[in-house]
Amino acid sequence: MDALVIGAGPAGLMAAEELARAGRRVVICEAKPSAGRKFLMAGKSGLNVTKDEEAARFLAAYGSGWLAPMLAEFGPQAVQDWCRGLGQEVFTGSSGRVFPVAMKASPLLRAWLARLGGMGVELRVRWRWEGFGGEGEGEGGGLRFLTPAGVQVLHPAVTVLALGGASWARLGSDGVWVPWLRARGVEVAAFRPANMGFGVVWSTHMAKWFGQPVKGAALLVGARRERGEFVISARGLEGGGIYAVSRDLREGAALALDFLPDLPEAEVAARLARLKPGETLANRLRKLGLSPVAVALVMEWGRGLPPAQAAKHLPVPLGGPRPLDEAISVAGGVTQGAVTEGLELKAVPRVFVCGEMLDWEAPTGGYLLTGCLATGRRAGRAAALA
Repeated sequence: MDALVIGAGPAGLMAAEELARAGRRVVICEAKPSAGRKFLMAGKSGLNVTKDEEAARFLAAYGSGWLAPMLAEFGPQAVQDWCRGLGQEVFTGSSGRVFPVAMKASPLLRAWLARLGGMGVELRVRWRWEGFGGEGEGEGGGLRFLTPAGVQVLHPAVTVLALGGASWARLGSDGVWVPWLRARGVEVAAFRPANMGFGVVWSTHMAKWFGQPVKGAALLVGARRERGEFVISARGLEGGGIYAVSRDLREGAALALDFLPDLPEAEVAARLARLKPGETLANRLRKLGLSPVAVALVMEWGRGLPPAQAAKHLPVPLGGPRPLDEAISVAGGVTQGAVTEGLELKAVPRVFVCGEMLDWEAPTGGYLLTGCLATGRRAGRAAALA
């Protein structure tokens, strides 16, 4: 075996493609019965492949500049061209989010797997990596797999690990690899949930609103104002608007809601003053234009506040973030200092890492998939030269 990729998500498939283009004989081992399970799940409501926006703003979504060189080489335009190369035309929505015209992930994945097969890449499913092999099996100790035919130990010339983070374990990202790399001297930052919901303790009156979206509001976190839809659930608040500010909330920032983001508070107060006195707060809020679910939230948390303040700056008593396995993605993973510029593990030569295994974080909206593709491309290209 010449080159081995462990993990058949977007990062692993991209690494395999780069290795194959360089002439390496590539085998992909995937623990699940099929490839790209999290990728397919992400595409069920429309596969957001990237975000078409000004370069500086796009890079800022990733926080630190670690991925910047990789994203410069394979950013939003390259992702779109890559989709078209697989026969999947794309379009850009009003928010800048880019989707395949087919919307789903399955046509893109089928075309990609067919192209890889045509390049000679072999995909072995139900091959679960169980760590490095025993002593006396070469410098790297081999790579031990549990397979349908029993335990197998492989000794590839180069290996790319694309095992995901530690969210959505049922789809393959379970983080079991962390102690195996740490035992080899690799620094791995503890995983934390990212793009996740937050708990809320509701009164019984809110049960009728579970599952309802809140639209048109601005989420206020410190000096940030983010517009985005979110959903009330029995467990708390979740959805894109919450995910956009989840990093700050996870670090302890407070959240407030502005249900009339296009009006200054003084104008809201003036409009309230023109309403008939004696009306209930709920009726006054409805006449201001608040949706029924927004009114319910103000009645839940804003009693005792001046009505204009409740409509414009409603404090949200959040609990902690939802558990790691419920998060869309994770922060933490193999640190920047543990790898070379080509994403080779310094402590384990000829083993490369990519995708959500790495310590980076980005919001939903196309950033996550682009980051996985870009790091998979970098690792595959570097491994091909090793």
